[in-house]
Amino acid sequence: MKGDAKLKVENIYMRFGGLVALDNVSLEVKRGEILAIIGPNGAGKTVLVNCISGFYHPQEGSIYLEGERIDNKPAHERGRMGLSRTFQNIELYSGLTTVENLMAARQAYMKSNFLANALYFGPTHKEEVEHRRIVEDIIDFLEMESIRDTVVGVLPYGLRKRVELGRALALEPKVLLLDEPMAGMNLEEKEDLCRFIIDVYEGQGKMYPDAPTLRDGVDTIVLIEHDMGVVMSLADRIVVLDFGHVIAEGTPSEIKVNPAVVKVYLGEEVI
Repeated sequence: MKGDAKLKVENIYMRFGGLVALDNVSLEVKRGEILAIIGPNGAGKTVLVNCISGFYHPQEGSIYLEGERIDNKPAHERGRMGLSRTFQNIELYSGLTTVENLMAARQAYMKSNFLANALYFGPTHKEEVEHRRIVEDIIDFLEMESIRDTVVGVLPYGLRKRVELGRALALEPKVLLLDEPMAGMNLEEKEDLCRFIIDVYEGQGKMYPDAPTLRDGVDTIVLIEHDMGVVMSLADRIVVLDFGHVIAEGTPSEIKVNPAVVKVYLGEEVI
C-alpha cells in the first residue's frame, strides 16, 4: 500500500576512529515517494547510504527493508532483496561496453554453475538470452541504443552516469539509492537524467510488459543531491543532515524556509 514504510533506519551510529559520522540517525522512506537527503559536505549523507547498502556496517542501530532487518546482511544479499544504488564517483567497468556493464549487474540473478557456463548449452544459453533481453529493454528505456557497444571509458561523463543508472536498474530494485547523480553534469545532462528518474519513478517502464526489471517501475527512491533546483522539483520529502545529525525533515516548501536549514546549508538566497 502506498505510504507504508519501505525502508526504515533506526538510531544508526557510525564512527571512524575518533570521528563520529552518524550519531543516532533515524529516518523512514515511505512506499511511493522520493526522499531527498541534503546537507553540507561532510554531513554524513554518503556514509548513511553506504550503511543502508551494506558497504559500511554501523556500530549501533538497525535498518529494515519492507519490515525485514537487513543491517546484518552483506551488500550482495541486500542487492538481491531489492536495494540498488548509484555512486557519487562513477563505479563502472571502464574497459567494458555498456551492454557488458549491464550484464555484469545481472550476475546476481544468474543460476547456472561454472561447468554449465563453460560449456554454454541448454539452460545456460536460455538464461543468458533472458538476461540480455532485460538489458536491451533497459538500453531502450534509457535511450542508450547508440552506445550499447561502446566501451564506457570513452563515453562523455553524462552518458556514463546514465549507464550507471541502467546498471542500478538491472538489479530490479525495490528501493533505488541515488548518490549525487547530477554531480559534474551540465544543464542539458541534468535535464535528461531528471527525465529518466521521473520516468523510472512513474513506471514508464511498463511499456516493456515482459521485462520484470521495468514492469512495475521503481516507486521508492532515496536521492542525495546538492542541486537544490533538482531536489525541490523531484522530492516529496527532504531530510537534512548536519555533522551526522538530522536537523530537519519535511516537504520542500517547509525545508526551504526552515531557519536551521537556511542557516547551515541553503542560505538566504533560496528563500
